[in-house]
Amino acid sequence: MIKFALVCASGHEFESWFQNGAAFDHQAEVGLILCPACRTAKVAKAIMAPAIANHRRDELLPAKAPTPAEPAANVALLNDGDRELRAMIEDVRNRIFEHTDNVGARFSEEARKIHQGLAPERAIHGLASFEEAQALIEEGVGILPIPTFPGDYN
Repeated sequence: MIKFALVCASGHEFESWFQNGAAFDHQAEVGLILCPACRTAKVAKAIMAPAIANHRRDELLPAKAPTPAEPAANVALLNDGDRELRAMIEDVRNRIFEHTDNVGARFSEEARKIHQGLAPERAIHGLASFEEAQALIEEGVGILPIPTFPGDYN
């Protein structure tokens, strides 16, 4: 785990923990990190000052170590509204998965066949690259992304 100092496009500074640097990069790229002050997803790593070693050992030790009952300031946590929103998204996802056929990596091909009347009309879900999804939309095929959770990639 690694803690990064973060800053949003509006200049709000906060901190958050990530599995590693690649996890931060991915979550930031797909908009999963939100500023706790203004809720923007335009978030980047802030410049962090490195710890400088000193010849006096007692100067390197923190004056007081934080305790688990004492959360660090400015850590992005879920509030009640965020938990409620996640519960609604989870409900939508569950309904989609329960009432659609999983066609996996054949999603683009199958969606196109349904759109052209070459396959029976039915609700499907599966995987498509950004380019494949864009091509389907340009062809007039009605598709929507299924909301993801941060845990989907862990």
